[in-house]
Amino acid sequence: MSAAASAIRTPRGWAGARPILAVSLGNALEFYDFMVYAFFAIQIGKAFFPLHDPYASLMASLATFGAGFVTRPLGAWLLGGYGDRHGRGPALMLSMALMGAAMLLLVLCPGYASIGFAAPVIAVLARLLQGFALGGEVGPATAYMLESAAPQRRGLVVSLQRGTQLVAGIAGSLAGLVLSWALPPAAFEEWGWRIALGLGVAIIPYALAVRRNLPEPPHENSGGHPAEHPPGLRLTPGLTRTIVCGAMIMTAGTIGAYILTYMATFAQASLKLSPTIALAGQLTASFVALIATVLGGWLSDRTGRRAVMIPAAGLAIVASPIVFGWFTRAADATSFIVGASVIAFLSALPVSAGNAAIAESLPRAVRARAFALIYTLPVTIFGGTTQLVVTWLMHVTGRTDAVVWYSVAGMVVGLVAVIFLRESAPARLYPRRLDGLSPTEAR
Repeated sequence: MSAAASAIRTPRGWAGARPILAVSLGNALEFYDFMVYAFFAIQIGKAFFPLHDPYASLMASLATFGAGFVTRPLGAWLLGGYGDRHGRGPALMLSMALMGAAMLLLVLCPGYASIGFAAPVIAVLARLLQGFALGGEVGPATAYMLESAAPQRRGLVVSLQRGTQLVAGIAGSLAGLVLSWALPPAAFEEWGWRIALGLGVAIIPYALAVRRNLPEPPHENSGGHPAEHPPGLRLTPGLTRTIVCGAMIMTAGTIGAYILTYMATFAQASLKLSPTIALAGQLTASFVALIATVLGGWLSDRTGRRAVMIPAAGLAIVASPIVFGWFTRAADATSFIVGASVIAFLSALPVSAGNAAIAESLPRAVRARAFALIYTLPVTIFGGTTQLVVTWLMHVTGRTDAVVWYSVAGMVVGLVAVIFLRESAPARLYPRRLDGLSPTEAR
């Protein structure tokens, strides 16, 4: 974390690394609470949707997971706009409070055996509130990170946005792994998932405390505060290019990210591996993806955003089907863990460069809302459906490699977008005077 901390400017007495770490912690916690559901989709399906057909139960559980994406655009619009008008900090506090309420509702909700049809209804409502909160988190959090970074370190600092999501994945996988070791199989199936979700709820009060009174990053306007009435999203040719290319890049990243979160379910349902092995593979792949995410952001600060994204996407398109075919044929613990980790590295390497390129291409006055929408709309469409679609494709085709080909299709869309996206890295645009730029001069 020291490298990221040193990348943060401290003009006008700004409090250094502590605020960015507070934003990062909250981002990690919100994504932990949202994503851990996917790791326990089979067990949660049995609790809320105890259908006789395991495939139908899993699909019902994954559909409820997808419900959390329906309200994301609304959260992006309302909370993102709130962050542009009133500051990044207040928007981040509100999103965290809403996420805590949703998670508490899900943890405390009795199962279908106790309250019948009310159980899945409450689960869906909790997921809808989660989605609203998370949709409003991403824009203000990313804007805060970008605006707090020295221009020559934006890719590294913005890598914390995706990096903390992966930390959440690591924490969720680790919690599941420990619970699968510590609990008898029946207890793990019945209520082990509630412990994993409850761990996130328990940290919510601390996260709210560290986010209180966040100092706003430096702003372009002389008063050092957000503009009271920022201009709306007026579509200029440059902004339209950013929106279209950004949405395509986010589509690729979303499919890759949710294929990664699907690996634990895939290993159990398709490869017939134990929950312990499946969660160990999820944990290892998430850790490898975290390394790739930070590495990609760091490299993009030095070589440019496109110089990282284009080769990384091309390599992932070629190599992912080969690696996937190897570990699905072997279907053992070692090949699954190694293969999933390689695919995770390849798909994660260009993500931070893409996030930084999109965010720094947006005007500050609309950055939180615009980035939230560019991020959230592809996530709503593809994040909410990826696990359902690949499960259905494998079911109707009988081919497990439907997972990787769906991911490759997303990568191709992302590569096309990167080719048309303009370079935005200060290292490429202002190489001779970079050290003298303030965070708000190189946008």
